[in-house]
Amino acid sequence: MKILRFEHTQYSGLGVIDGDDVVVFGNANEDFPDNLDGLIEQWGKMEDIIKALIEEGGHRVPLSEVKLLAPVDKPGKFLAIGMNYKKHRAESIDAGITPPRNQMWFSKQISSINHPHGEIIKPDSTMMLDYEVELGFVIGKECYQVSAEDAKEHIFGYTVCNDVSMRDWQLHNMPERVELMIGKSHDTHGPIGPWIVTSDEIADPHKLDLKCYVNGELRQSSNTDDMIWNCYEQIEYLSSAMTLYPGDLIITGTPPGSGFSPRGASGLADKGRKGSVYLERGDVVKCEIESIGSIENNVA
Repeated sequence: MKILRFEHTQYSGLGVIDGDDVVVFGNANEDFPDNLDGLIEQWGKMEDIIKALIEEGGHRVPLSEVKLLAPVDKPGKFLAIGMNYKKHRAESIDAGITPPRNQMWFSKQISSINHPHGEIIKPDSTMMLDYEVELGFVIGKECYQVSAEDAKEHIFGYTVCNDVSMRDWQLHNMPERVELMIGKSHDTHGPIGPWIVTSDEIADPHKLDLKCYVNGELRQSSNTDDMIWNCYEQIEYLSSAMTLYPGDLIITGTPPGSGFSPRGASGLADKGRKGSVYLERGDVVKCEIESIGSIENNVA
């Protein structure tokens, strides 16, 4: 299923995609959860109710008439792993950055979350605004000290994220260290969406093509099979230290080809791209992942 949050002149809230329509949850049953966390926590019984709602027709609005909202708006945690693609790690070494030996995590503040088509604001304080297409997943069951072998059962679904980054803010304390959190947490710098695809519809999250375009130019092109630590290993590592709760959002790293890259995306360097290319006001950034969908944001 594709679970989404949306606004419409008649309805708003949670829904599910069925063909070209949104089947609205809120008008189906007064006991229906009105937020994503509630839906996830009750998913054991809600899944069959939603399937029946789709079959019965339910309250529908055309998908083309709704405004898509971030499918996750206020997660308890918004966690991100750095340098988790083999080729991205290689280009980071080229840029003079020593890669971590183990998983490297940071928090991206929830106030950065943006809608699938919301504007990305470029503050006057940055000259190095960058894009990063990433696969995101949402925790479906509370977990602590879960093995990688069992981790799959704790994922509710998958989404697309653009981990927008202000590189100059990240480099304030160089060469001593890279400051990840503050340079990745400005308001609007976490577009996600367009919906959550439930995990039963993603046969293997580690075999998905992902791409990023800027003004129609392909900047990043890779596959999630290039991850160093896969989604399940990430859950194992995180849950060894903290409890993960339903609704927590985790993004899994970016492939090569960001503006910070000294050589561009693997396989694209021969097309004439030289040096670093950062986002400017007026640019349009599109991030897409196979079997999930795409988000597209204007820079303002």
